[in-house]
Amino acid sequence: MYLIMGTVKGPSPRRYDSTRRRQQAEQNRQGVLQAARQRFLAQGYAATTVAEIARDAGVSVETVYKVFATKAGVLKALFDVSVAGDDEPIAMVQRDVIQSVRNALEAARKIEIYAKHLASTMPRSAPVQLLARDGAASSEDAAEVWKQIRHETLTAMTMFASDLAQTGQLQVGATQARDVLWTYHAPELYELLVLERGWSATRYGKFVTRALCDALLETQD
Repeated sequence: MYLIMGTVKGPSPRRYDSTRRRQQAEQNRQGVLQAARQRFLAQGYAATTVAEIARDAGVSVETVYKVFATKAGVLKALFDVSVAGDDEPIAMVQRDVIQSVRNALEAARKIEIYAKHLASTMPRSAPVQLLARDGAASSEDAAEVWKQIRHETLTAMTMFASDLAQTGQLQVGATQARDVLWTYHAPELYELLVLERGWSATRYGKFVTRALCDALLETQD
């Protein structure tokens, strides 16, 4: 009986150790992403090495490869986190903002919610997207990440256009709406208006709201 009880109690330290390992792994992951963002933005994708990222993050090169597989894997993970705002394993379609868009009844309100969210995330995500775009000119793996980012964005805008179409308030077809949404979502627009012309993110978001409503919705007489 005592042997059985001892066996039952045995896993407790292992559970504790497992928790500590997970916490350490998460700290390492976050450290690598923070170090990579600083390095990438300071000196570009191609010029940054995994060894530099590992050193800045205080981990081994092997740890970086174990978690992200490749330098391109670090870049893609950095983009994902910059869009979501965290590293939680929650799909974007399950995020509160997406649910808010879907729950809105009027197309204009859906666009307003979306544009406000876009304005809040672009300060984080646009620099990473532009980094991937610029890195694509000299790096095949960065080019693949940039291609993946654009594809994921197009997929998301396809879903958004379909949601807008269900309101019956679009003045264009769903395919054209998708393309317009994809265009206004592009980091180049944020680059032009905010990074180059000095607009605030709030002003940028309001501009996107008005522009999308004018381009997509039926005018009211």
